[in-house]
Amino acid sequence: MVGPRISRGSAASHAGALAEAFVGERLAAAGWTILGRNVRIGRRELDLVAVDPGPPPMLVVVEVRWRRARGHGLPEETLDRAKRARLHEGLHRLVAAGTVGDGHPLPRLPARIDLVAVEPPAGGGPGPLRVRHHRSAF
Repeated sequence: MVGPRISRGSAASHAGALAEAFVGERLAAAGWTILGRNVRIGRRELDLVAVDPGPPPMLVVVEVRWRRARGHGLPEETLDRAKRARLHEGLHRLVAAGTVGDGHPLPRLPARIDLVAVEPPAGGGPGPLRVRHHRSAF
Protein backbone atom coordinates (compact mmCIF):
# COMPACT_ATOMS: atom_id res chain seq x y z
CA MET A 1 0.00 0.00 0.00
CA VAL A 2 1.21 3.48 -0.86
CA GLY A 3 1.48 5.85 2.14
CA PRO A 4 -0.43 9.12 2.36
CA ARG A 5 1.02 12.19 0.73
CA ILE A 6 -0.07 15.33 2.53
CA SER A 7 0.76 18.67 0.96
CA ARG A 8 1.67 21.87 2.77
CA GLY A 9 -1.00 24.03 1.11
CA SER A 10 -3.92 25.86 2.62
CA ALA A 11 -5.94 24.62 5.60
CA ALA A 12 -8.66 23.46 3.18
CA SER A 13 -6.23 21.47 1.04
CA HIS A 14 -4.66 20.01 4.19
CA ALA A 15 -8.10 18.90 5.43
CA GLY A 16 -8.81 17.40 2.00
CA ALA A 17 -5.51 15.50 2.07
CA LEU A 18 -6.33 14.17 5.54
CA ALA A 19 -9.77 13.07 4.29
CA GLU A 20 -8.13 11.24 1.36
CA ALA A 21 -5.71 9.50 3.75
CA PHE A 22 -8.62 8.56 6.06
CA VAL A 23 -10.61 7.10 3.15
CA GLY A 24 -7.57 5.18 1.87
CA GLU A 25 -6.98 3.65 5.30
CA ARG A 26 -10.67 2.79 5.66
CA LEU A 27 -10.78 1.08 2.24
CA ALA A 28 -7.57 -0.84 2.96
CA ALA A 29 -9.04 -2.03 6.27
CA ALA A 30 -12.06 -3.29 4.30
CA GLY A 31 -9.77 -5.44 2.13
CA TRP A 32 -9.20 -3.09 -0.81
CA THR A 33 -5.74 -2.80 -2.36
CA ILE A 34 -4.64 0.82 -2.69
CA LEU A 35 -2.58 1.08 -5.87
CA GLY A 36 -1.90 4.81 -5.70
CA ARG A 37 -2.79 8.12 -4.08
CA ASN A 38 -2.88 11.43 -5.91
CA VAL A 39 -2.06 9.61 -9.15
CA ARG A 40 -1.05 12.01 -11.93
CA ILE A 41 -2.20 11.11 -15.44
CA GLY A 42 -1.12 13.95 -17.70
CA ARG A 43 -2.76 17.04 -16.23
CA ARG A 44 -5.33 14.98 -14.33
CA GLU A 45 -5.01 13.86 -10.73
CA LEU A 46 -6.93 10.92 -9.30
CA ASP A 47 -7.35 10.94 -5.51
CA LEU A 48 -7.14 7.16 -5.06
CA VAL A 49 -6.72 4.23 -7.43
CA ALA A 50 -7.64 0.94 -5.82
CA VAL A 51 -8.88 -2.59 -6.35
CA ASP A 52 -12.22 -3.47 -4.77
CA PRO A 53 -12.00 -7.21 -4.06
CA GLY A 54 -15.69 -7.55 -4.91
CA PRO A 55 -17.10 -9.83 -5.93
CA PRO A 56 -16.47 -9.13 -8.70
CA PRO A 57 -13.05 -7.51 -8.31
CA MET A 58 -12.91 -4.06 -9.93
CA LEU A 59 -10.40 -1.33 -10.60
CA VAL A 60 -11.77 1.79 -8.91
CA VAL A 61 -10.91 5.47 -9.14
CA VAL A 62 -12.07 6.99 -5.85
CA GLU A 63 -12.89 10.70 -5.74
CA VAL A 64 -12.87 12.00 -2.15
CA ARG A 65 -14.95 15.09 -1.35
CA TRP A 66 -14.67 16.84 2.01
CA ARG A 67 -16.89 19.48 3.59
CA ARG A 68 -16.14 21.19 6.88
CA ALA A 69 -19.81 22.11 7.35
CA ARG A 70 -23.11 21.78 5.48
CA GLY A 71 -23.69 25.53 5.23
CA HIS A 72 -22.71 25.41 1.55
CA GLY A 73 -24.24 22.01 0.78
CA LEU A 74 -23.20 18.39 0.86
CA PRO A 75 -19.76 17.22 -0.28
CA GLU A 76 -21.46 15.33 -3.12
CA GLU A 77 -22.81 18.62 -4.48
CA THR A 78 -19.28 19.90 -5.16
CA LEU A 79 -18.78 17.44 -8.00
CA ASP A 80 -19.87 19.34 -11.09
CA ARG A 81 -20.20 18.11 -14.67
CA ALA A 82 -16.71 19.35 -15.63
CA LYS A 83 -15.07 17.48 -12.73
CA ARG A 84 -17.00 14.29 -13.62
CA ALA A 85 -15.74 14.60 -17.22
CA ARG A 86 -12.15 15.06 -15.97
CA LEU A 87 -12.48 11.94 -13.80
CA HIS A 88 -13.76 9.88 -16.75
CA GLU A 89 -10.91 11.17 -18.89
CA GLY A 90 -8.40 10.37 -16.14
CA LEU A 91 -9.76 6.83 -15.81
CA HIS A 92 -9.56 6.25 -19.56
CA ARG A 93 -5.99 7.59 -19.67
CA LEU A 94 -5.02 5.45 -16.67
CA VAL A 95 -6.33 2.28 -18.32
CA ALA A 96 -4.65 3.20 -21.62
CA ALA A 97 -1.32 3.78 -19.83
CA GLY A 98 -1.59 0.38 -18.13
CA THR A 99 0.37 1.53 -15.06
CA VAL A 100 -0.33 3.55 -11.95
CA GLY A 101 2.58 5.84 -12.72
CA ASP A 102 5.25 4.19 -10.61
CA GLY A 103 5.77 1.48 -13.22
CA HIS A 104 3.62 -1.18 -11.57
CA PRO A 105 1.20 -2.70 -14.07
CA LEU A 106 -2.48 -1.95 -13.65
CA PRO A 107 -4.63 -5.05 -13.11
CA ARG A 108 -6.82 -5.84 -16.10
CA LEU A 109 -10.21 -5.54 -14.43
CA PRO A 110 -13.51 -3.83 -15.15
CA ALA A 111 -13.34 -0.24 -13.91
CA ARG A 112 -15.64 2.24 -12.20
CA ILE A 113 -15.54 5.61 -10.44
CA ASP A 114 -16.68 5.88 -6.82
CA LEU A 115 -17.37 9.01 -4.81
CA VAL A 116 -16.67 9.09 -1.08
CA ALA A 117 -18.04 12.05 0.87
CA VAL A 118 -16.50 12.89 4.25
CA GLU A 119 -17.91 15.30 6.83
CA PRO A 120 -17.13 16.09 10.47
CA PRO A 121 -19.41 14.69 13.17
CA ALA A 122 -22.96 16.08 13.31
CA GLY A 123 -23.08 19.35 15.23
CA GLY A 124 -19.30 19.77 14.93
CA GLY A 125 -18.73 18.03 18.25
CA PRO A 126 -16.59 15.03 19.03
CA GLY A 127 -17.29 11.75 17.34
CA PRO A 128 -16.52 9.79 14.22
CA LEU A 129 -16.39 11.35 10.79
CA ARG A 130 -19.48 10.84 8.65
CA VAL A 131 -18.64 8.90 5.50
CA ARG A 132 -20.87 8.08 2.52
CA HIS A 133 -19.48 5.78 -0.17
CA HIS A 134 -21.26 5.99 -3.53
CA ARG A 135 -20.21 3.09 -5.75
CA SER A 136 -20.36 3.69 -9.52
CA ALA A 137 -21.28 7.27 -8.70
CA PHE A 138 -21.62 8.37 -12.33
